[in-house]
Amino acid sequence: MFSFRKKEKSEMPLQVPKHIGIIMDGNGRWAKKRMQPRVFGHKAGMEALQNVTIAAKEMGVQVLTVYAFSTENWSRPEKEVKFIMNLPVEFYERYVPELHRNNVKIQMIGDVAKLPKETLEALNKAQDLTRLNTGLILNFALNYGGRAEIVQAVKNITKDVLDAKFSPEDINEDVIANYLYTNSLSRILRDPDLVIRTSGELRLSNFLPWQSAYSELYFTDILWPDFDENALNAAIVAYNRRNRRFGGV
Repeated sequence: MFSFRKKEKSEMPLQVPKHIGIIMDGNGRWAKKRMQPRVFGHKAGMEALQNVTIAAKEMGVQVLTVYAFSTENWSRPEKEVKFIMNLPVEFYERYVPELHRNNVKIQMIGDVAKLPKETLEALNKAQDLTRLNTGLILNFALNYGGRAEIVQAVKNITKDVLDAKFSPEDINEDVIANYLYTNSLSRILRDPDLVIRTSGELRLSNFLPWQSAYSELYFTDILWPDFDENALNAAIVAYNRRNRRFGGV
């Protein structure tokens, strides 16, 4: 069972972010350091995801959105892309049963219709198996691109305006949020409180640009396969040192 580090009497209890987004970066470099092919790192990254998901659930995190495959990742070598697309199949067989026992609910965001048939079938089975679970939501961002998400939202809003479902004057932030992939989440959970990126890179790489407008950002040099519950705890401790003003004073 995971527990936070021991606190001194004078310390306030840690506030756990409701929604954490993670850019899981560094699988390839992790494998290269071990003189292994990049796919070896992707496999280790899947193990890390399982462990971090359960740790986050035990901490009280309600949503964990993980950047699993971006719209730009199709440009990677064909062999690597094919391996990554097969990971959800292995994930369903090897890891989903334990996540299901831990009351984790699996969801997806992104242009998933363009995923290979076997990949999509495995993910749909995971969603169907866990759809009644009431614990942490593990939200996979697959074939996801933040700009593409916003472009699609604009197209859908335009269509509904032309169909006289509402007028341009009715469009506000709430309306736009309802057309984004994250609209399946409740309003208080749609935007991540904390976004973590592993591997030392200092950018969001098109990950949740609308939703992360006021997220706290946390960057670590740890490569994703080495990211564990202790690293997650360190990120939450750092999050608790922030003063979230949302544009106020």
